Amino acid sequence: MSVLKTFVKGGIHPPDHKLSAGKPIQNLPLPKQITVLVSQHIGAPPKLLVKRGDQVKTGQLLAESGGFVSANTHSPATGKVAKIDSAMDSSGYRKPAILIDTEETDEWEEGILTDTVLDKNIQLNGGDIIQKIMEKGLVGLGGATFPSHVKLSVPKGKTAEYLVINGVECEPYLTADHALMMEKSDEIMVGIQILMKGVGVESAIIGIENNKQDAIEKLTRLAPAYKGISIQPLKTKYPQGGEKQLIKAILNREVPPGGLPIDVGAVVFNVGTVYASYEAVQKNKPLIERIVTVTGKSVKEPANFRVRIGTPSTAVLDAAGGLPEDTGKIISGGPMMGRAIPGTEIPITKGSSGLLILRNEEAKREKIIACIRCTKCVQVCPMYLEPYLLQTLSEKDLTDRMEQERILDCVECGSCSYICPSNRPLLDYIRLGKSKVTKIIRSRKK
Repeated sequence: MSVLKTFVKGGIHPPDHKLSAGKPIQNLPLPKQITVLVSQHIGAPPKLLVKRGDQVKTGQLLAESGGFVSANTHSPATGKVAKIDSAMDSSGYRKPAILIDTEETDEWEEGILTDTVLDKNIQLNGGDIIQKIMEKGLVGLGGATFPSHVKLSVPKGKTAEYLVINGVECEPYLTADHALMMEKSDEIMVGIQILMKGVGVESAIIGIENNKQDAIEKLTRLAPAYKGISIQPLKTKYPQGGEKQLIKAILNREVPPGGLPIDVGAVVFNVGTVYASYEAVQKNKPLIERIVTVTGKSVKEPANFRVRIGTPSTAVLDAAGGLPEDTGKIISGGPMMGRAIPGTEIPITKGSSGLLILRNEEAKREKIIACIRCTKCVQVCPMYLEPYLLQTLSEKDLTDRMEQERILDCVECGSCSYICPSNRPLLDYIRLGKSKVTKIIRSRKK
């Protein structure tokens, strides 16, 4: 077994609470109506192609990419477009949406393969792979939702040396990626080879934390049959799932401030995106479903579900035993980087990794007291920042100084807020400051 590695600076060790670990992936039945948000990615919104009353098939293109940094949106079900409206997303804002009245059986768009036979024969070349991934609407499923074809398109002057696969899933509670690695191991390995061919590298390394020994052992057994792929066990430490921290842990290379992984020869993909790439290239299947963890200390049946995009959160919660009486908040994602959603009708999107139910006692904020200058927030910051200072600058609206202090390098992992003995809302103010600085930089470029 390989030596355990990890990133050097900062990090914390919150309790795992992997309540749904070892639970098989269950297929969630389609609800009678789904709400498909038109835009579910970072970048330009796609252009709507359907109208009210249209009959649509499963996998049919509903909205076409609005630019290079954009992504297609496909129908997750067969049915009739009930209306084109707006719907609330996880941020609480209303966004353009397509409401589809679903039919019980799927009528798949022509050319999509639905069999479960493993296909190891990769027929497409690198350029065609990137084109296929773009056509099928793939985005990063680790939460960032950055269009995958953009990441595969290495800029001129840059060279990709390694494909780094993120199987870390360091967020407490979440187990969707773990379950996928256990149940779709070979498909993930073929998906890695597809992405290696797409980006033009000979070596891929899968990073997995050592709290997932079964996944490490299974993929290690499979790896010799797949040229160029190796497994790297990692020490369990949050936020190791961050791209920059994962690259440091595996390759011992540091992405420069304001830089990207490709600046140090790396391209990083989450295992969920890898599996979606396999389905896109080998099955011609668009990104219309994903694995979602439903969990929490009061949840009756913590589980991992395969969910069609557009399914209301309430349907997923009901499948796990319903909303507990002592619910304080529903978090989309994990407890560290996830955000509270405003209601149970929020639809599942490409970026929905989990639904975490926090009890009333867990959802309450502790009383904020004065900073005691302990520097714990500085010690745990994996990006070499000073969170206490960034909070103060944000409170005082000192945008120039925030930019100088590299506020945009913050990965919003929440380690500073977690460790602060004074319960100061460090990340809240840093997020606010980041949004202000980002707007100023954009206006400056214009």
